Amino acid sequence: MSRGKVIVGMSGGVDSAVTAYLLKAAGFEVIGITLKSWTAGSSKCCEIDEASRTAAMLGITYYPWNTVACFHDYVTKPFVADYEAGRTPNPCVECNRYVKWDQLLAVAASMQADYVATGHYAVIEQLPNGRYTLKQGADGRKDQSYMLYKLTQEQLARTILPLGRLTKQEVRDIARKAGLNVADKEESQEICFVTEGSYTDYIEEYSDKDLTAAGNFVDEAGKVLGRHKGIIHYTVGQRKGLGLALGYPAYVKEIRAAANEVVVSREEGLYTDEVLCENLCFMSLTDIAPGEVVSAQVKIRYHHAGAAARLQRVGEDRIQIRFAEPVRAPAPGQSAVFYDDEGRIIGGGKIFLAN
Repeated sequence: MSRGKVIVGMSGGVDSAVTAYLLKAAGFEVIGITLKSWTAGSSKCCEIDEASRTAAMLGITYYPWNTVACFHDYVTKPFVADYEAGRTPNPCVECNRYVKWDQLLAVAASMQADYVATGHYAVIEQLPNGRYTLKQGADGRKDQSYMLYKLTQEQLARTILPLGRLTKQEVRDIARKAGLNVADKEESQEICFVTEGSYTDYIEEYSDKDLTAAGNFVDEAGKVLGRHKGIIHYTVGQRKGLGLALGYPAYVKEIRAAANEVVVSREEGLYTDEVLCENLCFMSLTDIAPGEVVSAQVKIRYHHAGAAARLQRVGEDRIQIRFAEPVRAPAPGQSAVFYDDEGRIIGGGKIFLAN
């Protein structure tokens, strides 16, 4: 007897292939879907071919689903706007919340499916308070909970993540034993929608602003130190490629888009013990009330190990994060994600100011 119908997001890689395989083996009726977010002629078109072949091997129904307009509105357009404003965006965070899950659930509604599933490495838990949250995946090197912190309670309640308690090696072993042709397929490490050239080439092509205009490198006091080649080429914490000979290693501390300035400092200038974030989302808690202080481990970027901090609301949509020890180079536009001591997500927000 079927355990229900599930829509599996299939990218053409090993993780989504094993997700579909495991769910079918567990007794679900599986339908594979590739969310097509690119136009004709893109090198990403091979994803549909690969996913279609995997679906045929598994004996499951498969469809591509057009999300080009949605992807533009929620991912690529904000990505360009963030760089125009001197911020460093998290396109995967926005894509997961507003494209992948919204669109997979739209497919589920149209096909009367019970659940959606993906190959992300994270664990869904329902807490005693009734709320759903994500716990960090068993494979610490692959944990993707950070990128999923914006998912809503409604989305989590309808989601299955079969890989959360597996390591990447275990996933590849399952794929080999199942005879899946993608078992040893390499992972893509680049921004998925930048298929040719660099991310700066992409921004220059799709921005209405002249982002290649040279401007000044300045120190923290405003002294001009040299000329930069356009703010989109820099991000907070960067050292390489500055082209400055100052007699000491220089790092990007701040990007002032309005003045077309890049502020540089010594490495010690990158550290701060306070960060403010906005655009808040909560998982294990419904909110943090005014005056309430919550202890957490906070990650300020995907590959950050996390650091002990205290959270306090300081505005209607604003949280102040005070770290026990200074953290290095928090970048406006990146996400700050709050975890409890068990690795469960409390919530998160977008960094907009770091002292």
